[in-house]
Amino acid sequence: MQKIDALVRDTKEDVKNLRSQGIIPAVFYGPKEKSQAVKIESLQFEKVFKEAGESTIVDLKVGDENHEVLIHSVDRDPVSDQISHVDFYVIERGKKLEVTVPLIFEGEAPAEKTLGGVLVKVAHDIEVESLPRHLPHEIKVDVSSLVDFESQIHAKDLVMPEGVELKVDPNEVIALVQEPKEEVEEPVEAIDMSKIEVAGEKKEEEVSEED
Repeated sequence: MQKIDALVRDTKEDVKNLRSQGIIPAVFYGPKEKSQAVKIESLQFEKVFKEAGESTIVDLKVGDENHEVLIHSVDRDPVSDQISHVDFYVIERGKKLEVTVPLIFEGEAPAEKTLGGVLVKVAHDIEVESLPRHLPHEIKVDVSSLVDFESQIHAKDLVMPEGVELKVDPNEVIALVQEPKEEVEEPVEAIDMSKIEVAGEKKEEEVSEED
């Protein structure tokens, strides 16, 4: 299990100053846990988050206490894209959780390779429910069944890991191959040559009228 070290944070601390030191302000809470402000090292968190994502249980160590948590939400600065705040959700053992899991697309779609179509990934993640120990890090989508432009992969076609239940409409479309659009050339308007003035002609006409 991935581990993140945290320290109790005084809510009066200057969060801008913390961030400038490579420290991320955070908070953890749960059904049986009172909300607690903490702070974590940016480098350690980013490494764990990259590997665990939001659907893998991690060990949050706060002093002498250990909490099994999910990375519930991650806020980023809109300008720098740096992580500015993290929420951890303390899980309740023995109780099922609903989480959003990323979809990983694998294989080749025949309709894309042989018919020149474009693979359209309608969904990039999906909601599932399971006990904490069964939570998947990701769910794979095999696109090899997309043999023509009528073929579609629905949520019900996904292979759920043991103990994991789908929590969306089974008929929700996950992926398809779209027929390539033909580029239509716009007709060029014919130019009326009689309306084009040749340089110098108008001047000559004006001179003749003055004479």
